[in-house]
Amino acid sequence: MMEAEALESAYALAPHCVSAVVAVGPGGESAVTRLRSAGLKGALIATLGQGSVASAVACMRAGADDVVLKPLRAEDVVERLLQGEPARVERRRSSRENDRPAPATSTTDFCGFLGRSPPMRGLYERIQRVAASAAPVFVTGESGTGKDLCAQAVHARSPRHAGPFVALNCSAIPRELMESEVFGHVRGAFTGAIADRAGAAEAADGGTLFLDEIGEMDLALQAKLLRFLQDGKVRRVGEGRERQVDVRIVCATNRDPVEEVRAGRLREDLFYRLHVLELSMPPLRERGDDVMLLAETFLARFAGEEHRPMPRIGPDAARVLQIRSWRGNVRELQNLMRRIVVLADGPNVPIHLALEGAGADEIARFGSNAVNVVPLPVEAASVEPLALTERRAIERAIATFGGNVAAAAAALELSPSTLYRKRLAWQCA
Repeated sequence: MMEAEALESAYALAPHCVSAVVAVGPGGESAVTRLRSAGLKGALIATLGQGSVASAVACMRAGADDVVLKPLRAEDVVERLLQGEPARVERRRSSRENDRPAPATSTTDFCGFLGRSPPMRGLYERIQRVAASAAPVFVTGESGTGKDLCAQAVHARSPRHAGPFVALNCSAIPRELMESEVFGHVRGAFTGAIADRAGAAEAADGGTLFLDEIGEMDLALQAKLLRFLQDGKVRRVGEGRERQVDVRIVCATNRDPVEEVRAGRLREDLFYRLHVLELSMPPLRERGDDVMLLAETFLARFAGEEHRPMPRIGPDAARVLQIRSWRGNVRELQNLMRRIVVLADGPNVPIHLALEGAGADEIARFGSNAVNVVPLPVEAASVEPLALTERRAIERAIATFGGNVAAAAAALELSPSTLYRKRLAWQCA
């Protein structure tokens, strides 16, 4: 069917399902956009001729319910329709009821999250259930897993989505100013208070207040926060009267909250007041293929921002990314992809850049997968010059990584240019 006929049919016939063939590359998703703009409410499956994470993500954001690769089988369409029907029904209902937040259109793009791994699918479902409640939410997870994004998703899916979302990082504010930041102050309450100022609790009235790193809050202020949670009233610093506010609390920490209570850094009564509904953020190392999905997405984004060609992730670089522990989680991956876009010279992601910042254990895993490591004999009875010891170490590292100087340099915590220079000096000696 030609595009003009397809657009007319989408408007006139209101079909239950449409399969749109999408060209791979920038702008390919425009067919999806035009079909949705024409009034198509039914399922829309984008069909790609070849795999491309960036193209798939663009199609989902343009309004596709799912993406499949050619050849397209009828049983695949039926299966995708059955899996996604609840979300499509809810989206059509929301299009008629403006007072409700729009549901997710795909598990690969949920309120800013990217990922279709089982841990992330479970997180999306739990957020949907938790968001509908008015109870406090406690988000836990390692640094860099996206706890702030989770808090925003809870707000966006909640009945309070039209209200304000106010975030406060308790670890970034000096203790002496924290009470003023949370509850506000009046003019003259302390040195520097030149005007009345509402705090985060007032600013979030009718919406959500997100307290990140709650364990960093001073114990005395924790007691005042507990009273606020009990009666919903705030008193600005230096003011006698109280103000009633309606706020839902979402808090987060990258530490074990139970251990924080035992250590006396988090009040037990406050913990039980806040720890009603828990959301646990999965670390990146447990998210399987999401690593490659995120890596491709970040590369495409940063290549556009830096006006540089997008490097391709080859098999070796992909293996490096998949075996890394990602101690900094998504934030570490994001920073690495930006460095790769800026520093990569050729069309592919260099191995030494993919290994940048990796720990010795991760580099060892990559090396042991690449070649059979044969240790050199140790001559314990003799003492050799330091220069010779250095040369043995370098040559052994290069052999371990199958002649890959960049990988050997990363394992030795040296720059590749240093190794090339030393090897050249040995050849000329």
